[in-house]
Amino acid sequence: MTSISVLGCGWLGLPLAKHLVDTGFMVKGSIRSSNKISELEKNHIKPYLLDIDAVEQSWSQFLTSDVLIIAIPSKNIEGFTSLIPIIEASSIKHVLFVSSTSVYEDANRVVTEEDATIPSSALSQIERLFMQSTKFTTTVIRFSGLVGYSRNPGRFFAKSGRSVSNPDVPVNMIHQDDCIGLITQIIKQEKWNEIFNACADTHPSKREFYTQATQRIGVETPTFIESNEQTFKIISNHKIKEALGYEFIHPDVMNITYDS
Repeated sequence: MTSISVLGCGWLGLPLAKHLVDTGFMVKGSIRSSNKISELEKNHIKPYLLDIDAVEQSWSQFLTSDVLIIAIPSKNIEGFTSLIPIIEASSIKHVLFVSSTSVYEDANRVVTEEDATIPSSALSQIERLFMQSTKFTTTVIRFSGLVGYSRNPGRFFAKSGRSVSNPDVPVNMIHQDDCIGLITQIIKQEKWNEIFNACADTHPSKREFYTQATQRIGVETPTFIESNEQTFKIISNHKIKEALGYEFIHPDVMNITYDS
């Protein structure tokens, strides 16, 4: 049985860990607060109190697994630089690093994995650190804007006065269910040493997307700041769908429903 360690059991990492347990994997999960220990234990996830900002902690037991999933939003280059040798000395064979499509410039066109990333991007630099290791193989998955369940984009505008710039550029979003589905398939199909973009099929404009999102929950539609020069990117999901034979659960972001 493949054992998996999930670094970061937060909005994405916790439901991912639960799903991996249900799928039949042995799962360890890291948290930064002891008040989450019971929730992990009741879901058969072995808890560990760890923090990338405190690499001097003992990581050995947590890293006694086959696969490490890094699902934290940290951009702590120094912390990851210190952690990588610890991973290299462990039993970890494969790393799945959760990154973001924010590493790409706004190129005013469709963007694929072949496109260069922003050199100054901390995430891009961290990706390279992991990909350069010869002690384990790394797959990087770059998610677009994360939505679903409690993460309702309409809520951002519950406080009046918020505005949206560049309202006619396309959005790049992905539902939590598809994040979990894609990660699970990467592990099952052993798609290592890869870089994947992950984004839903549709790309409505900010104006369309946020107008609908606010109307659904009955809050004031945001003010749209018009501009003649609107830069954008459209993230392609072709490679990951082709490589995994994956069909999105939520391909149309305009049809996503939320908990509230």
